[in-house]
Order: sequence, then structure tokens, then C-alpha cells
Amino acid sequence: MATLLSTLKLVTATRENKTSPVIQRRQKLINKIDEQISLAIAQANGETYSPTKFKNIVNVETGETEYKAMPKRIRAWWWETGVKLNLTVRYGARIIELAKGKNSIELENFAAVLPTLDLIRKAVEAGELDEAVTKVSKAVELKLD
Repeated sequence: MATLLSTLKLVTATRENKTSPVIQRRQKLINKIDEQISLAIAQANGETYSPTKFKNIVNVETGETEYKAMPKRIRAWWWETGVKLNLTVRYGARIIELAKGKNSIELENFAAVLPTLDLIRKAVEAGELDEAVTKVSKAVELKLD
């Protein structure tokens, strides 16, 4: 008597994780830069950008846990310094050093934020910030130990 599973070709297999930690960190930073680009586009159009994240919340009245969509707080990486703007690149909560002793980009006005973020995204894709991201990541790991 043939079973349904016997009609399939069954093998022993394991999934290999071929993504290196450097590529994973690069992708994480690219995702955060994309959020900043969306935030800049929304601000340029006079809108608000509020993506959602899902969170388990305990209902006080019933005691049941609910899985709800909550607005995700995103802070802009740029700020005004009087006449000009400064823009930093962050990995998690830490600011990435873009060059020796330099952690910020000075911009003339808000119109320069979007092209600068696009340029930074391309630099991250090309691997130009891998060393700086790894340095920040290692500092976080050492602090956790």
C-alpha cells in the first residue's frame, strides 16, 4: 500500500546561511537609510511619515495579550545648526564615523538631504562604510559582554 508521502522524493538537507555578518550589517543600514529617505520625502511634501511595527500589548481589563500595530518612532538623522543642516549616519543608536574624526555631513539646506541620503545609500551598497559599521558593531558587542 503506497502512502501519499512515498510519492514524494524525500532527502536529508540543511539550509546554509551564506550571508556574512558584514552583508547583514550592510543590509540593516540600507534599511535604516531607506526609512530616512521616506521621512525626508514626507517632510518635503508637508506630510508625516509613520510606519508601523507590531507589538504584544497586555489588555489591563481582560489580562489578554493582543498583537497590535503601533506607530514606529523614527528620529531624523539631520538637524538645523542655525543657517545650515548637519546629517549623521547611525547604526542602531550609535553615530558612524564617516572619516577620521568626522561624524557629520554639513548641508546647505533641507533640499540637499534627499540627494545626500541617496549618495550614502550607494556608498553603503558599494561597501564603503563596512569598516566603520563593523567598528561600531564590535563596540556594541564588547559593551554587552
